[in-house]
Formats: sequence, C-alpha cells, structure tokens
Amino acid sequence: MELVKHIETLLEKYFEAATSIREEEELKAYFSGDEVAPHLEEYRPLFNYFSVAQEETYSKEIPLKPATSRGYLKWISVAAAVAVTMGIFFDQQSSPSLEEQYTQEEIRSAQLALSMFSKNFSKGTDGLSYLTEFEKNTNKFLTNEK
Repeated sequence: MELVKHIETLLEKYFEAATSIREEEELKAYFSGDEVAPHLEEYRPLFNYFSVAQEETYSKEIPLKPATSRGYLKWISVAAAVAVTMGIFFDQQSSPSLEEQYTQEEIRSAQLALSMFSKNFSKGTDGLSYLTEFEKNTNKFLTNEK
C-alpha cells in the first residue's frame, strides 16, 4: 500500500514535469512489472511505450543519389567569375577620359561657371549669418515678455 502511494505521488510529479531521471526510471520499472495496482493500470501503456520505442530500429536501406550536380555548380561559379572580370576589364577600356570627351575650352568654361556659382552661393550664405543673429535677438525679447 505504501508503494502505491509513493507511485501516485511520483505520477503527480511526472505530469507536472518535476521528476528526476531516477524517479522516472522507478516509474518505468514499476509499470513494466507484473504487480500494478488496478486503478493505475491505465498508465502502463504510457511507460511501456518508452521501453519498446527504445528497442526499435530502422532496417530499410536509404538510397543515396550520386553527387553529380556539384560538378556543374563549381563550373558555373567559375564561369560567372570570369564573366564579371571580363565585364570590368572591357568597361574600363571603353570609357574615354574627360580630356578625350571635352575640349580644353569646354573644360575651362565649366570651371569658370562653377567658380561663379560658388562665389554667388557664398554671398547668399553670408546673409544667413545676419538672419541667425536676428533670430537670437527676437527669441530673447519673446522669452522676456512671457
């Protein structure tokens, strides 16, 4: 009777996932024996399943396919690398330099236009310093009134 009470407490712990490995082995040993209490008989298949499942093996042969596709994959990657390298090489050779594309007169006129733009842009930003100073002073007056 004391053994049945002990097994019942172990079952409660087992279903709460609080048993140790030693306690689970004790439950397996109890339910694989001949003397199982009648009200605990319903748990016998659960614990006997684990012992049966441990002994199962897979006996069929697994067919393996030969690795022929790996050779193609290697050559495809080599061909892609060669194609990229050739594309870079021919692209660099075909693009003309600035001196070949434009005459010296066109380059000078572009430089002159850019320098004029730079000077006028600087004049415009100089006026912004006055605007920021105006904003600072306006904020001082606004904060004093509140």
